[in-house]
Formats: sequence, C-alpha cells, structure tokens
Amino acid sequence: MKSTNEILQSFETTVERYVAELNLLNMDELLRKEDEEEWSIGQMYMHLIQSALFMQLRNIEHGLAKNENTVDFDAEKTELGSQVFEAEQFPPVRVKVPASSQYTPLQPESKEQLAQGLQQVVDRMRSTASVLALEESATGSKVPHPRLGALNAHEWFHLIEMHYKHHLLQLDRLKMNLGK
Repeated sequence: MKSTNEILQSFETTVERYVAELNLLNMDELLRKEDEEEWSIGQMYMHLIQSALFMQLRNIEHGLAKNENTVDFDAEKTELGSQVFEAEQFPPVRVKVPASSQYTPLQPESKEQLAQGLQQVVDRMRSTASVLALEESATGSKVPHPRLGALNAHEWFHLIEMHYKHHLLQLDRLKMNLGK
C-alpha cells in the first residue's frame, strides 16, 4: 500500500493536470453537454471537488474521531472494494448514474470557482496528510462507503487520489466530444 506522502504526491500531480486542462477550456466548453444524461466537463470538476470536500475528507475525520459514523474495526470491504484497493485504481469502466437532483452536480459558475475548489481540496489533502502521518488510528476505525464497504481513514485518503485519476478517463472522453 502506498504511503500517505506517495498518495499526496500522486494526487497533486493529477490535480496539476486538471488545472492545466481547465486553463485550456473556455466557459462554453466547460458547460457543453452532449445530452441530458451526460455531465459537462464543468459538472465533472464540481463532482470531484464536492465529493472530496463533503464526503471523502469528512469520512476521514469521522474515522479519526471514532464517532457515531464509524463501524467496527472488523468490518470489511466489499468484493469490489477489495479489488479496487488491491489494484490501487478503479476498473477502467464507465460508471453511469441516472440524472438526479441529488447526484448530478450543478454547472460551475466560473473557471475561478473550479480553480479555487481544486486548490481547496489540495490544501485539505495536505493538512489531512499531516494528520494521518501522526495518527496511529488512521488504520483503526472505519466508515462505510456505499459500494466499497468499510474503509479506514488512510483508505479514504487513498480513495480520493484514485477517484481523481479515474475521472481523467471521463475528461479525455468529454474533450474528444468537443473535438479537442
């Protein structure tokens, strides 16, 4: 398993790619959708930012705090969760979720909103990495993931990095739809 510092380094490199891509796109391109079921590139960025800030990083905090959101230390990952963490990546398949108000991210208001959101996630990942490096309990308490099963704080941290890398496939596909 990768160390916290290796995960952080890989994550920062991946975010550098997202920032570089963002700088090459205009707002019209960020908002363009092929159809109602497809996300725009901007919505994909919003998804990455929001899932990191409001679910994944929050679940790291829950795991470290050992609060009411945690499950027993013995709780296991699902079969998919075990496969993902063994491979240290999501399978390279498209996950299609029906459009819904609770899951479909809003369109971004500006490129600056996306750039600031990415920077906010990087900042939180850096401060979280410092805490995880000091916390022996980072592999103790677990918080359940809806599809991957029970994950400890270190695994939630690694999940963020894997999630950002996985969405590079979607970014490339959406850019191709733009003719880029």
